[in-house]
Amino acid sequence: MLSYLHGFHAGNFADIHKHHLLVCLIEALNRKNKPWSYLETHSGKAFYALDSDEATKTAEFEDGIARLWRAYNQPESVANYVAQVRLVNAEGGLQRYPGSPALAAGMARDADQLHLMELHPGEAKQLKKAFAGYTNVGVHHRDGYEGVLSLLPPKPNRGVVLIDPSYEVKTEYDQVASFLPKAIKRWPNGCFVVWYPLLPADRWKIMLEKIRCSGIKNILCSELTIGDAEEQGMYGSGMLIVNPPWQLDQTLNLSEPWLVELLAQRAGASRRLYWLAPPAEDC
Repeated sequence: MLSYLHGFHAGNFADIHKHHLLVCLIEALNRKNKPWSYLETHSGKAFYALDSDEATKTAEFEDGIARLWRAYNQPESVANYVAQVRLVNAEGGLQRYPGSPALAAGMARDADQLHLMELHPGEAKQLKKAFAGYTNVGVHHRDGYEGVLSLLPPKPNRGVVLIDPSYEVKTEYDQVASFLPKAIKRWPNGCFVVWYPLLPADRWKIMLEKIRCSGIKNILCSELTIGDAEEQGMYGSGMLIVNPPWQLDQTLNLSEPWLVELLAQRAGASRRLYWLAPPAEDC
């Protein structure tokens, strides 16, 4: 959807949920002295100014990253994520928010490789500018599904794919459900992560069921809500993880209850962690 600009939503509660988990995944990769690949279908811009017209118009970051910025007694994995945000705010105040490309690049080592897809011409231009001079980051102005699929399996042959569309076009749910089995067939040992919005129309439930019925195994889902569902608007955020790293569920069980309490905006805020499809050996 070329009209969608993430700048209006940067740093909101869904970004916190998504990017905290992403940092957990990259930290798991970095525990081994082996290079990894990171690929993303819908990269957006690397950095978002929180004093921009887009960000201040909605001010969604005030109920997201701004709450974390001021919070004490953060769980270890949350503190590690916030530390990455602080790295791009060297002057001390909360002025910029790093998108997923910036977080991945900030945690990458010299031998790690990043491939970032972005179809929106303006966003792709900003992305290329942000990573000019980076020898291990490739920015591709192309359709994300086609672009990522063409690079699988990547070298290095371990890592993460983030699938993060806006879902403003209803067919995106079907595209994700169709893309994921094709991608996993090409890279069976890759970790694939799908973000999805929790909306009253419940299209995300149909997408998850299609993915479950595809036969893919080892799928963990993390869902966080900021309150009970209303008639319209996003009330929660979901992350589907294929081939999650060892003990990721334990890490999330320690951190996400704290995040729910901090990010709640009305009654009914909650979180859910469950296996959409267990590992093959558990079937």
